[in-house]
Amino acid sequence: MSGKYLYPELMAPGVALFDYDNDGDLDVFIVQSGMLGHTPLADARPQPRDASLRGRLFRNDLKVEPDGSRTLHFTDVTETSGINAQGYGMGVATGDYNNDGCVDLYITKLGRNQLYRNNCDGTFTDVSRASRADDEGWSVSAVFFDFDRDGWPDLFVGHYLQYSVEANRHCYAVNGLLDYCPPHLYRPEASRLLHNNRDGTFTDVTMAAGMTLDYGPTLGVATADFNGDGWIDLFVANDSQQNQLWINQHDGTFKNTALLAGVALSPEGALKANMGVDAGDFDNDGDEDLFIGELAGQGHDLHVNNGTGVFDDRSASSGIRLASLRSTGFGAAWFDFDNDGWLDILSVNGAVTQDAEALGRHDPFPLKQRPQLFRNLRDPSAGSGQAARFEDVSSKAGSFFGVPDVSRGAAFGDVDNDGDTDVVVGTDSGPVRLVINNVGNRAHWVGLVLRGGPMKRELTGARVAVTRADGLTIWRRARADGSYASANDPRVLVGLGDTVKPPRVRVIWPDGRSQEWASVPVDRYTTLEEGDPPR
Repeated sequence: MSGKYLYPELMAPGVALFDYDNDGDLDVFIVQSGMLGHTPLADARPQPRDASLRGRLFRNDLKVEPDGSRTLHFTDVTETSGINAQGYGMGVATGDYNNDGCVDLYITKLGRNQLYRNNCDGTFTDVSRASRADDEGWSVSAVFFDFDRDGWPDLFVGHYLQYSVEANRHCYAVNGLLDYCPPHLYRPEASRLLHNNRDGTFTDVTMAAGMTLDYGPTLGVATADFNGDGWIDLFVANDSQQNQLWINQHDGTFKNTALLAGVALSPEGALKANMGVDAGDFDNDGDEDLFIGELAGQGHDLHVNNGTGVFDDRSASSGIRLASLRSTGFGAAWFDFDNDGWLDILSVNGAVTQDAEALGRHDPFPLKQRPQLFRNLRDPSAGSGQAARFEDVSSKAGSFFGVPDVSRGAAFGDVDNDGDTDVVVGTDSGPVRLVINNVGNRAHWVGLVLRGGPMKRELTGARVAVTRADGLTIWRRARADGSYASANDPRVLVGLGDTVKPPRVRVIWPDGRSQEWASVPVDRYTTLEEGDPPR
């Protein structure tokens, strides 16, 4: 905090989990920023530039012993990686934009964004200007996704507000003290859709895609085939304005159906402060549902998909809204923390206006809140989430859930490769949190790496149906998007509970073709390649 309540101080940082060196374990990228404006000194001298305050890359040096024990250690390789992510960082997206089999890095900023091409040798090259992906403004969340199914990842960049330090507004809390302003005092900034030209460059196709008229202050982005037509769609969560649900029209254009689909506003027709978002099939009925983090006092949202891209708000009846009323949710994801085959929810939280009680304790950053873990109490007979219930199990989930933080981005993935989902959390003005899951690996699981194309890159957007020996079919999607300003493990991890028999796996590839494997090994990761013969 600079002491001047500059709005962007509230909104970062994002984090990424991705295997940049293709050694089979997840590395970590941390977005960082500097100080905006001036320090609150009498002479108002500019804050000295600290060269260490830049995005940092940590290599995972995971060691697995013959007895299965694991040792986690990370090495800061920023200096040798070629990444020089200075400026006021916000978020990060990952994807193999040039189809060379190595994952690239896109960093969003208050300022000009950066694209770093992975050179497949442990180093990166800044190709921001050459690729024409150096979008400028204030962007937070971004996502690589192949919207036209040509095999080359395109890029959506979600923009937030039109902002400059010089034009920062002054607002006051109910106690009369200076505080951070709400977003409606600024104009939203239009987001961008960039088409991959297959030659290392992108073209802005926002207008051609029909996305120029409907936009808002974007904070969260999630992709999925929401209406089941085989083409990837896009959900955009906006802060205190209507959300957009962009349904792919198969011809390079999109149609915003959010209002008719029931996800633009609250059920009462009110605007909500939508932030972190994720799509996932929590009720195992074969379609993607939505979870959205909201402002304290509003309660987080659960939208249940009927299979056609139309949603029913089950936030209150599921128990999520009441349990989350005191929280402001940012990073969030559907993930099966106990590997029982049913998706649960983790939301990391942090306020956006100062807490009076914390101010009384002279807390230097009085925005801290505790994270929350919601366990899916599944009812397989209910269908379409009609009787879905979630239980807040935060109090018994470990010490992390008892520590209040100003949490923002959260990246989800199996950091120690033991078959359950761990979390890396980015904290505003605080330490990064690495949260290791020691619950899920007590149950059986199957892990899938989905690859295709000439260089066998990981194919995000592929859908997977895993049929267990007990007859339950679990649908998952290879993805890196979702949460808030962060990038996730693109591998598919499916919990099998007590089932030890190898499951049957069906993969629907991004181009619509499907393949089936009658038996996939349990309790290990298996690579499935597009076009491989069935086994």
